[in-house]
Amino acid sequence: MTLWVRYFTGDGALGLGALDGERIAEYRGAFYTDAQPTGRTLALSEVRLTSPCAPTQVIAIWNNFHALAQKLGKPAPVHPLFLIKPASTVIGTGAPIRRPQRYTGKIVFEGELGIVIGRQCRNVTVEEAGACILGYTAVNDVTAIEVLDEDPNFAQWTRSKGYDTFCCLGPAIATDLDLAGVHVVTTLNGVERQNYPVADMIIPPLELVSRLSGDLTLHPGDVIACGTSVGVGSMKDGAQISIAIAGIGELRNTLLG
Repeated sequence: MTLWVRYFTGDGALGLGALDGERIAEYRGAFYTDAQPTGRTLALSEVRLTSPCAPTQVIAIWNNFHALAQKLGKPAPVHPLFLIKPASTVIGTGAPIRRPQRYTGKIVFEGELGIVIGRQCRNVTVEEAGACILGYTAVNDVTAIEVLDEDPNFAQWTRSKGYDTFCCLGPAIATDLDLAGVHVVTTLNGVERQNYPVADMIIPPLELVSRLSGDLTLHPGDVIACGTSVGVGSMKDGAQISIAIAGIGELRNTLLG
């Protein structure tokens, strides 16, 4: 398994590499699948991690876990229910989530597993989908929840989830991650709020990629946020939020007012 990261060096240059403990092996290339090692290593402490990929789109899935569907009284979907979060929502670990200037309502966290696409795909089968996946990352799908139903004539999913900094990704992309037994663990100010198994997913990763590729073209670096489960809640200004997934690491961000 490789842990891919992107980072900024002290002089502001953007780099990419493979994380091994406290050191990063530097790579050069347009994308991870094209990258070649330079032979140089850097200390993790010498760089600032950013989002491990730069998606053209983040596809956020709704109602994709049995436990939450049962709690909400919703039937299991037969096709992924999704919205698109703009690329401008994406930040990495350590970057602040910024409250929109014109919004004073509740802001909600959602810890999720993210699928990172490794190559362009369209209309792929479930059997072909695995070759389209670069790896997995952690996601915090942030929502300005009071915007969602602000207009009774139209549920504003994209607006409520589409503000700048409202999609935290990272800290790394884990390739060849065995999802068996993996949990998504969310903590708010050090208190555990979510701890749910990925195995409870209604539409699993390979099927998500296959189904979604029939609706739109998926590009290298795009992210599919697989949906969340029980334990979603609001966070106040100054709150520290963490999404931890074994094998990927811990995604940490702070909500700033």
